[in-house]
Amino acid sequence: MTLGTIEKKIFPSFIESLIREREVVGVQEKVEGKYEFAPLESATQLCLEYDVTILPPKKYFLPPRETLLRFKTGKTVSCEPVLESRPLIIIGVHPYDLKAIAQLDRIFAEGNLDEHYRKRRQDTMIIGVDIRRASPFAFCKSMNSATVQEGFDLLLTDIGEGYVVTVGTPPGQKLLEKHAPARAATEKEIAKRHEIQEKIPYLFSLNTVTTPYDELPKLLAQQEESKLFEELAEKCFGCGTCNLVCPTCYCFDVEDDLALNLTDGERFRFWDGCLLDGFAKVATGENFREDRAERIRHRLFRKGKYIYEKYGEHGCVGCGRCASACLPDIANPVDIFNRLKEGK
Repeated sequence: MTLGTIEKKIFPSFIESLIREREVVGVQEKVEGKYEFAPLESATQLCLEYDVTILPPKKYFLPPRETLLRFKTGKTVSCEPVLESRPLIIIGVHPYDLKAIAQLDRIFAEGNLDEHYRKRRQDTMIIGVDIRRASPFAFCKSMNSATVQEGFDLLLTDIGEGYVVTVGTPPGQKLLEKHAPARAATEKEIAKRHEIQEKIPYLFSLNTVTTPYDELPKLLAQQEESKLFEELAEKCFGCGTCNLVCPTCYCFDVEDDLALNLTDGERFRFWDGCLLDGFAKVATGENFREDRAERIRHRLFRKGKYIYEKYGEHGCVGCGRCASACLPDIANPVDIFNRLKEGK
């Protein structure tokens, strides 16, 4: 693992050089205290000392709405696939989002390989950054996602006077050599990086899931008939916001749209979520998860049981976006998991 250092006084020139070469997306302050990933026009727009973004960087690999193919009907029928992708650099991705992207990479590569996701992922380079400030809703320590050692091309660690840069891939090394006036990290800087990374998990000490990571599936299995799900359902709006802001939710629906000439059309997919009323409705009109309490239980089981049983890691990375975005304040996984353990 190669470690370099970029001094803060010359860091903006690194970002400006990247922007001149290709499209660069970075974290920006949308309004006071609210952050988003958005295209950078200048290094001055970039904010690396944020807590959490409104939406995860997942939106650049699995867009909210995406055209899959275009077709023509009539005497002759034609169909052409659409792969909309472009070279992209995303900078400022926190470890929990890096872990979420790695999970999506695995999921979309299984079975029928998703070419649309794969193409976007191949065209994108990721520059991560270690967490400096924790969201009040985040619980990354409990989900083993406060720090990462892989899943990035480059990773920045703020050591005060500069950034120690961890090289994660050969393309990341080339990017650093071409655009950054970096030098080899000193022993003192490497030790500082190690010290900072060791302290990061403790930023989340006040927001902790009391059930150990590996025991969460067993807890959920034991509490499958808990009345807590019905209690939450009474307050839930069924809006699906918790699904839509989640970095590991990947469900989508597919529709065909035919133009007014009844000849030209396109097939597109768009984000869907298991908390929405019609998510589990099938062609006959039957809805096999009509009850809202069942949908809430399914969401929690997917985050803390189903994905773990398949991949050995949870479908929750502890970012806290769902808790932050939930208007009736009932979607917080920490609160739900802890109440299930207490039997409340």
